[in-house]
Amino acid sequence: MLEPWSSLLPGWPGGVNVLSEKDHALKREISPVSDITTAPTQSRFAKPVLKPADPRFSCGPVKKYPGWSWDALADAQLSRTHRSAAPVARIKETLDRTKMLLDMPEDYRVSLIPASDTGAMEAAMWSLLGARGVDVFSWDVFGNRWTLDARDELKLKDLRVFQESAGTLPDVSQYDRTRDAIFTLNGTAAGVWIPGYDWIDEDREGLTICDATSGAFAVDIDWSKIDVLTFSWQKCMGGEAQHGMLVMGPRAIERLNTHRPDWPIPSICQLHKGGQANMGLYEGSTINTPSLMAVEDYLAACKWAAKIGGLEALIKRREANFAALNEWVETSQWAEYLCQTAAHRSQVSVALTYSDPAVKALDTETQWALSKKILALLERENAALDIIMHRDSVPGIRVWCGPTIERDDLAALGPWLDWAYGEALDAVVSKG
Repeated sequence: MLEPWSSLLPGWPGGVNVLSEKDHALKREISPVSDITTAPTQSRFAKPVLKPADPRFSCGPVKKYPGWSWDALADAQLSRTHRSAAPVARIKETLDRTKMLLDMPEDYRVSLIPASDTGAMEAAMWSLLGARGVDVFSWDVFGNRWTLDARDELKLKDLRVFQESAGTLPDVSQYDRTRDAIFTLNGTAAGVWIPGYDWIDEDREGLTICDATSGAFAVDIDWSKIDVLTFSWQKCMGGEAQHGMLVMGPRAIERLNTHRPDWPIPSICQLHKGGQANMGLYEGSTINTPSLMAVEDYLAACKWAAKIGGLEALIKRREANFAALNEWVETSQWAEYLCQTAAHRSQVSVALTYSDPAVKALDTETQWALSKKILALLERENAALDIIMHRDSVPGIRVWCGPTIERDDLAALGPWLDWAYGEALDAVVSKG
């Protein structure tokens, strides 16, 4: 369990007031709620007593793993150049542990890239594309960014885009094995994930480039279907921001060795060196200077994951977390999944919108006002932090169910969502 930040950082006011472990054992008593259609002046939901022991449900950066403390950073190679032997060894250890935890084939390589998952995806796209036609499958904020890059920045001449609105998965059966394909494993902003890999051919000619920033360490990955995969430390492992990981299969390395794009490549995205793949990146060298404190923090998270049972244990934690939240959603009087197809519904970053017809009838601006009021009420009570939907998505709330979250906290969250919704709706409707 994390200590309150205010106690960890002497002199800093406020912080998260984390409850003791014994609070998890308290039995919640939820009073019967009034009809959802009652007048705004009447209280809709009783205010709960038991709060989540840790209210941090942000979809990134996410909560640290259970038991994290500043002691995890004791061996950080601070005030050292990242090119000296000891720091390079620490970076290489993070690459090796990542490969082990994600059960990668021996001939897959891992590198540390600047600028988080975005930087890793940009490096892959700028350095690898242009050899053949490209298909982009997009359905959320981040997939849309890769579409814009392919169309407006790289200006790919042979580009097909399969795009759907938030909450809906595009038709991945349109995938063409002769073309490069770009897709998101788990749409963080839309709560939609790829349900499997059957649509990808093993004997494909093109590369598959997968943005797995909120999927890695929370779902199984079929490496026979993936040539390039990216993610960031700040998602499922609870690491720090601004560091991305780039996984390259042998076919991707071959592409680097045989293809150099026509466009200029920014130095921060260059995976080539001397016209060939820069293999030093997979041995602990980096394009620019990483934070060695953040390196140590991610390394500690990898050790925690290995200690509890590796990828299998991480997935089981995610499954238990989603089950706890889903139990509340299925009986909710006002919330529903943004994704209506259960098989496509993310169990990692859960996106919820409003099911009450009266709220659906409100204009988008008012629905956003409702969402912001819910967030403000929960933050004021220290019951949940940072659960509002992504600003470029639709109004609603978004809850992280990744492996660093505790199931009991998600079980305690539901009644607080009910209470905040009732209070927020009264306030917004009355104001309107």
